[in-house]
Amino acid sequence: MDTPVTTFSEGPDDPFAVRRSASAMLDDAGRVVGWSECAKALLGYSPEEVLGRAAREVLLDPSEEDVVMAAVAACLSSGGWFGVIPVRDRGGKRVELGCRVRAVTRAGSGIEWMVVCAPAEQVIQWETDRSVLDGMFRRSPIGLAVHAPDLSLLRVNRAVARFGGIPAEYYPGLRTGDFVVSRDAERVEAALRRVLETGEPLIFTEQPCHLRHDPHRELVVSVSAFRMQDSSGRILGVTQMVEDVTDRYRARQRLALLNEAGARIGTTLDVERTARELAEVAVPDLADCASVDLLQPVTRGEEPGKEPLAPMVRTAVRSISLEAPPVMYPVGHTMHFPPQAPQARCLAERRPVLEPVLEFSPGWSSLDPDKAERVLELGVHSLIVVPLVARGLVLGVVSLWRWRRPEPFEEDDLTLAEEFAARAAVCIDNARRYTQQHQAALALQRSLLPREVPEHPAVEIAHRYLPADVAAGVGGDWFDVIPLSGLRVALVVGDVVGHGIHAAATMGRLRTAVHTLANLDLPPDEVLSHLDDLVDRLAAEQEATDERAPQVVGATCLYAVYDPVTRRCALARAGHPPPAVVTPDGRVVFPDLPAGPPLGLGGLPFEAVELELPEGSLLALYTDGLLAVQRRDLDEGQALLRRALSDPARSLEDICKAVEDALLPERPDDDIALLTARTRCLAPHKVATWELPAEPTAAAEGRTLAVAQLNDWGLEEAAFTTELIVSELITNAYRYSSGPVTLRIIRDRHLICEVSDTSSTSPHLRHAATTDEGGRGLFLVAQLTERWGTRYLRNGKTIWAEQPLPSM
Repeated sequence: MDTPVTTFSEGPDDPFAVRRSASAMLDDAGRVVGWSECAKALLGYSPEEVLGRAAREVLLDPSEEDVVMAAVAACLSSGGWFGVIPVRDRGGKRVELGCRVRAVTRAGSGIEWMVVCAPAEQVIQWETDRSVLDGMFRRSPIGLAVHAPDLSLLRVNRAVARFGGIPAEYYPGLRTGDFVVSRDAERVEAALRRVLETGEPLIFTEQPCHLRHDPHRELVVSVSAFRMQDSSGRILGVTQMVEDVTDRYRARQRLALLNEAGARIGTTLDVERTARELAEVAVPDLADCASVDLLQPVTRGEEPGKEPLAPMVRTAVRSISLEAPPVMYPVGHTMHFPPQAPQARCLAERRPVLEPVLEFSPGWSSLDPDKAERVLELGVHSLIVVPLVARGLVLGVVSLWRWRRPEPFEEDDLTLAEEFAARAAVCIDNARRYTQQHQAALALQRSLLPREVPEHPAVEIAHRYLPADVAAGVGGDWFDVIPLSGLRVALVVGDVVGHGIHAAATMGRLRTAVHTLANLDLPPDEVLSHLDDLVDRLAAEQEATDERAPQVVGATCLYAVYDPVTRRCALARAGHPPPAVVTPDGRVVFPDLPAGPPLGLGGLPFEAVELELPEGSLLALYTDGLLAVQRRDLDEGQALLRRALSDPARSLEDICKAVEDALLPERPDDDIALLTARTRCLAPHKVATWELPAEPTAAAEGRTLAVAQLNDWGLEEAAFTTELIVSELITNAYRYSSGPVTLRIIRDRHLICEVSDTSSTSPHLRHAATTDEGGRGLFLVAQLTERWGTRYLRNGKTIWAEQPLPSM
């Protein structure tokens, strides 16, 4: 028997919906008086088998007497009951049913009990779902709002009611704009409309929000939303979840500001730049305006005094509006803060000052009352002043102001400002101290570099030396042009690893060593081998004497020797970039020289390469800072250099300027040395060369040839001296070597006599005794010439001597 009952509410998923559930009617004696078809399907009993019988006898298990009695007592006391009762189906199987019992009064029949049953697992799931739904609307701390398709509100939970400041029962029919200010409501409704139209949910989207009952307070809310639709796909509306995340957002914002401050404050070792960086970080995320005032000595890089009320210099100002600067003292203005001013109190007590309501602060306007009045008219309402203290020394103060943002400063803002100021103070003090050290290192570096490059008949020279940006420190780059014997010239460019005074001092020692080695006329690869040993020893000495100093671990060098007589250039490099060679027709090449290890690795060989250069060729030697600017790769740097050098007809100064413009930023981050040399050739008629046999007559033959050549050149006055020099040099070669002797005379600004032989024995001066028959030859040569020396070849040596010639 089906008994229609209308006293039970039936939701779409209600397991107790009478039309779909097993139901029965019991009279006041507990006899079954009604039995539905669903009850027959669930338990197997037909109506005839149960009607008129006591439910306890037919359905209930005697062992569950306690549960049944508790249910009966609840029904009698409250007129209804809900719970789970174990019963027996027609086959005797135990079945747990969720039961809902309610009293039903029928006219003339007294009280009957309607029992609606469903399998217990369905009931538990339904109750869970119902409890979750009830919790979301009654107890959830996260706001929940259900909107109709026209975005009017259907229902909100208590969290939204508290959020909007309106009782929950008044929300149905309202729109978001009725409790949120218009601009924010429009943004919210636009997002909800997109969810309705596209079906794509909105997930944890943070938005600023201002409520109508408190429009000056900015909140940040996290919004999620999804579209509602029934099983047929009909759109029912959109559900929105709202969470106030203002505190979390501001904490995250403060942390982001601290990270940004760490990255942006102190990027250079420049006092004014660091002060500007501090102001730029604070505005606009923390303050609407910021000013940084430093003690006068600090701005000059000097040690600050201990007088807290000393003159202050405005070093940086930053504002979100163009209206603020007219009421702020400009950068460079010097001021004295009166004792009652917040800045003076901050300096004297070395602690921050928070003035949340500036209008009620007694001393902030004492510096300039008229300007203070204009500041208030502008709307400035809150102030923070934080001292800049490093190493126990007060350097200045930073002042933060608000006027556009309505919220006053609070303690969290003060903590954040202190973090900014602490970092900036250390950076400013480092910059101040670095300035003094940098100036000393720069003076040392400049004293070690060549002041003037000597003119030389073999090459025309131009150069550039550009010191690095202050932040990078003094470097160890150097260059040199060193005259050698036989009109040859050495061109040198090098770079010591690292920066600072130690790098500059090492550079000076290496430059001195290069001069010494060049005077020995060693080939380029041998020069680099000796320099390699020297760097090794310098590093060992430095490590042993000063463990705290930054260690110089190596250097790079390019050493080239050009001979204008043969037009050949010998080059070797130690980990240094290859030179650029520009032919007279404008072709630019980078010779494939063996790279060689950097100096200081020790024990690895170097290799020299010889190039033949046409007259008028251009050599460009440089340090790696020229190509590797701003992380530029080598190929890109060489391409730029090739274009800058492609017109060799220009003057060398113009070429250097073109290279500088094409490759270098305004403030390079590494020292840069550039040395350009245009080659010259000695005319063939200015050189005479003879090969003489290793015989006793070689000296006489050499004298004859030399005198004849001098007569051809019109240098008869130099014949006697030259004849004596040639005789002594050839005689010395004959005595100590077994092969042929080569005599070469070169005429330029000097008259150069060279005698080459196959012996590697080094001649040396000595004082001959009165009774000695020999030993006076080189002594005479040294007395008769301006300078003389020996250079070693692969298969012998050359002794040379130079005589000055009268200027023509």
